[in-house]
Amino acid sequence: MVPAPYPTMPAMTKPLDVSPGPAQPAPQPLIAVDRAVAELRRGAVVAVRGADSRVAYVLAAEAATAETLNQLTTLAGSRPFLMLSNRRAAVLGHAVAGAAARLDAAAGFDALTVAWLADPVVRDIPAPDWRQLSVQPVAADTTLAASVALAKLARLLPATMAAVPTAGALLLSGVVVVDAADIAEYQQHAARSLRKVSEARVPLQEAEAARIVAFRPADGGIEHLAIVIGEPDTAQPVLARLHSECFTGDLLGSLRCDCGDQLRGAIAEIAQAGAGILLYLSQEGRGIGLVNKLRAYQLQDDGLDTLDANLQLGFDDDERIYLPAAQMLRLLGVESVRLMTNNPLKVEALAAHGVVVAERVPHVFPANDHNQSYLRTKATKGGHLF
Repeated sequence: MVPAPYPTMPAMTKPLDVSPGPAQPAPQPLIAVDRAVAELRRGAVVAVRGADSRVAYVLAAEAATAETLNQLTTLAGSRPFLMLSNRRAAVLGHAVAGAAARLDAAAGFDALTVAWLADPVVRDIPAPDWRQLSVQPVAADTTLAASVALAKLARLLPATMAAVPTAGALLLSGVVVVDAADIAEYQQHAARSLRKVSEARVPLQEAEAARIVAFRPADGGIEHLAIVIGEPDTAQPVLARLHSECFTGDLLGSLRCDCGDQLRGAIAEIAQAGAGILLYLSQEGRGIGLVNKLRAYQLQDDGLDTLDANLQLGFDDDERIYLPAAQMLRLLGVESVRLMTNNPLKVEALAAHGVVVAERVPHVFPANDHNQSYLRTKATKGGHLF
């Protein structure tokens, strides 16, 4: 149910706090995850350590080659196996009760088989013989499931090659080690560590009285931005929009989505209202990253809708989190908002993180020949209100 508009209140002025936050050293867990993400993205092997100090050596599935698989085998002294998200395993016909699935091959895996199993966009490779594969569920609180979560944080396909040393311990030095518990808590810790690092006046075409405030997590990760228009009165609910970055729609004007229209329309509407805030969140492609979004586009061209394409890749239909948005609003001194959105889940998410949503403001734009199916899917499957 849409909350009733808030009552008229006496004029009050409570300015936004845009002063930079104090620099603080990054907690070691954030640093460890950040380094592991970088190693995984460049195709290196990392060690994921459990609470019992046992480790698994892991390699991103999309980095699997004959050379890297041999390196993984040598490091662990055991045969590697494939880890997939439960979503991807289900797509392949092997639904599992755990958070992830372990696939073992009697003769081991070669790089082509790994590619076929991990990447639905791969089409020119023969399907593996399922009779040669065994599939086991893996619980969420394990090093193996954590390796898949790490691949997601790296904006890679949610699949890894893993090998467990027979002794269960770290065998060689020189490999980046990250704890499974730190991977699980990374997004929450990074969001809570956000601080304001920069602010500048940036006149926009539809809103000349605009400035941009940049927020950075303690580990030096990718920044989120707040576009502040006018002088919002934080003593009253502030007109606000949460906008996940969309390179194709926001910058290139892609017609496959409505993101560009929503971004520019929100800026114009806030300017017309006199004041408000647009949070520009670094969560491309519903949190799966640009490269994976392009993979999803390929699957959509084959007939899948936007949510099913994400599931084919092994992701949830929406991987975004909204704690960063709530934290940014708090740092700006905003406790209550009039939220411009068609997505009731955004209202629920902000409320769950302590931000009062006094009103949901509809934010609808006309469809075009290229995004009609996309918008219909958001309404029928995503619960968006149009």
